Amino acid sequence: MRNETVEIYSDQSNFAIMRHPGRNFPGSLIQGDSLTSLCHAADAVRREIDRGDLEEAKAELEMLRELLWFRLQHYETVLVEHECELPFPRGLQPEPPLEVFDDEDE
Repeated sequence: MRNETVEIYSDQSNFAIMRHPGRNFPGSLIQGDSLTSLCHAADAVRREIDRGDLEEAKAELEMLRELLWFRLQHYETVLVEHECELPFPRGLQPEPPLEVFDDEDE
């Protein structure tokens, strides 16, 4: 282990944005518990595909997509607020768009 100084653009809990020395662009720090949740979400998609339940797989995949797109949009918002260049075109949108689920569906 070593200690380095990093530039912190956001220290919002579970959504930290920071730039490591030597990197051109900031990164999105994913805490271990959040990373585990993302991995389990991906596993759930695979499990439903293996079972042949494509509707449930699609629902699980939409949840995973929503989590990832939220992180990316937070990243973009933070960089724009700090007048930083983005490593991708501004205003990316999910393709296809994220599905909106009614509370009654749960």
